[in-house]
Amino acid sequence: MSFNDVLAELPALTLEQRQLLIRMAVELDDAPLSVEESALVERRLTGHRNDPASSVALDAMKEKLRGRFAP
Repeated sequence: MSFNDVLAELPALTLEQRQLLIRMAVELDDAPLSVEESALVERRLTGHRNDPASSVALDAMKEKLRGRFAP
């Protein structure tokens, strides 16, 4: 199947299929995590699961950073 054939088929995909396609394409460019990075992610997830209140909401963190680094 050529690239043009693939492009021609895109309109027939559902929204969910297109979103999955985009996620998969982006992941192709992501370098895999090292063993140390994977261990860090697992430790942090475990910490969050054990104490969900210790985390900060994304919107709250964005506001804090905007206030700190805004010109």
